[in-house]
Amino acid sequence: MIKRQKASIKDLIIHKVGNKFNGTKNTFSEATVHFDEATYQLILPYLLKPFVSVAETYRFNHHSDVNLNEINTYSEQLFSEDGKFVDVSKHIVTHLFEQSNSAQIKTGDVFICHFENIQYQDYFTDAIGIFKIENKTEFFQTYLEQNNYDILVQKGIQAKKVDKGCLILNTSDMEGKIVLSVDNNNYDTQYWIKSFLNIKYPDDSNQHTKNYIELCREFSKEVLQPHFGGQEQSNFLAKTVDFFKENEIVNVETFKEEVFETEDQIQQFEDYKKTYEAENSVLIRNQFDVSEVALKKQKQKIKTEIKLDTNIQIKLDVDAPDASAEYLERGYDDEKKMHFYKVFFNEEG
Repeated sequence: MIKRQKASIKDLIIHKVGNKFNGTKNTFSEATVHFDEATYQLILPYLLKPFVSVAETYRFNHHSDVNLNEINTYSEQLFSEDGKFVDVSKHIVTHLFEQSNSAQIKTGDVFICHFENIQYQDYFTDAIGIFKIENKTEFFQTYLEQNNYDILVQKGIQAKKVDKGCLILNTSDMEGKIVLSVDNNNYDTQYWIKSFLNIKYPDDSNQHTKNYIELCREFSKEVLQPHFGGQEQSNFLAKTVDFFKENEIVNVETFKEEVFETEDQIQQFEDYKKTYEAENSVLIRNQFDVSEVALKKQKQKIKTEIKLDTNIQIKLDVDAPDASAEYLERGYDDEKKMHFYKVFFNEEG
């Protein structure tokens, strides 16, 4: 997550990347862009806005030595060698081209930018941005000719959101340079993150919080809902969110004691956790600090709705973990041979 109020563009160059599967080639610029004021004022927020709300960060990865990671090396050159911006930017596009190992990977414009005064946490730093624009939109352009207005169709870039982009900050922690990434056209999840950037999640509170809540969400969907119903599923999710809100540090043993009511459910959760870790190649820590940013983002993904086959839905408040147990009862009607929910309330809102 960054702030862009004081950010500026030092250098920006545009190239076009092809795809070796369909015979399209790269096309390179030989100089950086010289902006007029209107274009500059529009393109700066266009490029940086996607990263303002990004909570998760990455670090560069390599199977033997992270210093051999191509984008890690190129970004370091861009930070330290001013005179090589154009040449190094071409190397980045060539590396991107080499990762087009599928016919479905799209060609596009590649913007490579050196930003200054990006605020990350409580300090300012430079950053290298790499953006791939894959989709262009048709729009009408009106023009005056011989005292009459005419109209034609042109194609251009919508100034709303980038298709793919990364921001490499000129700052590091114990695990390396801090990288942010967005991909709004994730037709190939390996292409941008794994093949081109070769980045991984760091071992930090953001990732641990995300991993654990995703585990709980999947457990509620695959185990609790099928065996115990939507009410039990929603109760569990609400208790999970409440536990994270009330504790700065999550201890897994304490979590299980407070959230689950029976030993059978605890055992089911432990068994599912082992399977989940193996299938998703993640390690769930037994104790970790809670990230409020990651909690807020994951909370938005939690759905606490009970959907019934009679076209009725009951929506529960994830921030009120006790409401479901106190004001909602589940039963079975022998006469109708159907399950039912009884809802208690004082007055309708």
